[in-house]
Amino acid sequence: MMDLHYWPTPNGKKVTIQLEECGLEYNLVECNIGRGDQFTDEFLKICPNNRMPVLVDHEPEGGGGSLSVFESGAIMIYIAEKTGKFMPSDVRGKYDVIQWVMWQMANQGPKTGECGHFRRLKDSEGDQSYAIRRFSDEVNRFYGVLNNQLYNQRYLCGNDYTIADMICYPWTVGWEGQGQDIDDFKYFKRWFDELSERPAVKKGMAAGSDYGNNFSKLSEEEIDALKKLLYNQRARPAPEAGGLES
Repeated sequence: MMDLHYWPTPNGKKVTIQLEECGLEYNLVECNIGRGDQFTDEFLKICPNNRMPVLVDHEPEGGGGSLSVFESGAIMIYIAEKTGKFMPSDVRGKYDVIQWVMWQMANQGPKTGECGHFRRLKDSEGDQSYAIRRFSDEVNRFYGVLNNQLYNQRYLCGNDYTIADMICYPWTVGWEGQGQDIDDFKYFKRWFDELSERPAVKKGMAAGSDYGNNFSKLSEEEIDALKKLLYNQRARPAPEAGGLES
């Protein structure tokens, strides 16, 4: 059995899609990022970067106790290698998939997240027009990258559906809120429509749909405390005793 420490964001849904596609049994462990669960000492033991998702495999190959993996791309490669599914075994095919996984982690995910962040900011935070234009244009470029890759092949890495497709899809579902029109990208749209109808994709996207927060019930003091916890984070100090010194 695997535990997935999870909140229903695109980064979490990448992994639930894969788990559903592989037909694996898994347990969702709620990590409420809106209330700061990712900053608890218990969570930091399995994810030093205080970000979900984190996979804990209680039956890893070779035994030796539970194994935890953080970062969604690493998790998806781990699951693909564990199951032998949705990742080619030949070196060319394997690294074609891996490079698209890395593209998503380094480009599509972070920049699309920034696009959403600045587009949601209230006017009280000041003029965000440059940031909105900068990241909306970059996201538009990403749709072009995907569209061109899908111009003459069914999936991102050829004729076979892989984790490269799974990892990119959840970040495209919110295209309207990103200021995009997917009708401008017909090859991407064909891929998007096909993936949207896959039963496992639907199940993965729906995982944790009952999770949520009602911040309207919080006091102003509680909301201010959450903002201080969640935003403008800086380095966490290391423990003062017990570490290695040069």
